[in-house]
Amino acid sequence: MAHLVELALICPQDRVELVSDALMELEALAVAVEDADAETEDEQALFGEPGMPPPRAGWQRSILKALYPDQPSATEAATVLLAQDFAQDLHVQGLHEVDEQDWVRITQAQFQPVPITPEFWIVPSWHETPAQARIAMRLDPGLAFGTGTHPTTRMCLRWLARHGREDGRVLDYGCGSGILAIAAGLLGAKQIDAVDIDPAAVTATLHNAEVNQVALQAGLPELAAGSYQLVIANILATPLKLLAPLLCAHLAPGASLLLAGLLERQADDIAAVYAPWLSLQVADREDGWVLMSGRKV
Repeated sequence: MAHLVELALICPQDRVELVSDALMELEALAVAVEDADAETEDEQALFGEPGMPPPRAGWQRSILKALYPDQPSATEAATVLLAQDFAQDLHVQGLHEVDEQDWVRITQAQFQPVPITPEFWIVPSWHETPAQARIAMRLDPGLAFGTGTHPTTRMCLRWLARHGREDGRVLDYGCGSGILAIAAGLLGAKQIDAVDIDPAAVTATLHNAEVNQVALQAGLPELAAGSYQLVIANILATPLKLLAPLLCAHLAPGASLLLAGLLERQADDIAAVYAPWLSLQVADREDGWVLMSGRKV
């Protein structure tokens, strides 16, 4: 059975990004960052809003774990790294073998099937589809940004599961992994456009759509054209404000607009920005986030 070697280092917060980049330059297969004080009184929460980087690259005391194909590669990387000017206060915690299959299993175990409704689930490819799932979306972490676990994504998916959209066209603006566009297809939509400013998101969406046997078009924002019966944008408050005229211009009479990526305190502000075109209401709430929806008259 194949083995890999993990090089573990204690690293100060201000050098996490620099050292991580250096490890990748030294041909690490992967680099992970963990809180050295996890599960102690000194443990710190570290996260950012969806679609945005965390406020800091690492914790006050971070453990960097770099994966190498063998012991000589890991040892050479550690030797070269510690010889650099920025390596003061950098300490090697250890080198140890990691079973390749165990590493894959542990990584995959972090991603379990996610229930959206009792009948609609997101299921990683290595898991069996739950018996109660009538509709299952296959979506793996990786190039795809979003696995249905963040409240903003779950709320959008719940709305789609309740309302569907078999008639007319659907636009997913800022599609990321394509999860919302694909969900619309699995729930009956036949004409779907998914757009994003990031070409990697377009690639991820096309791949995920193929895996789920959903027919859609994906591309850069210029792909969006004409009127739609449903427009979805799960981004963040600031871009949603700037996009208000554009998104509303794509709404056909009687069409629905679904906005997510919003904190509760931002709801009134967003409603005011969109008021010239339609009335927005809070359609769902979860963990401090809100989903807003409205219908064009």
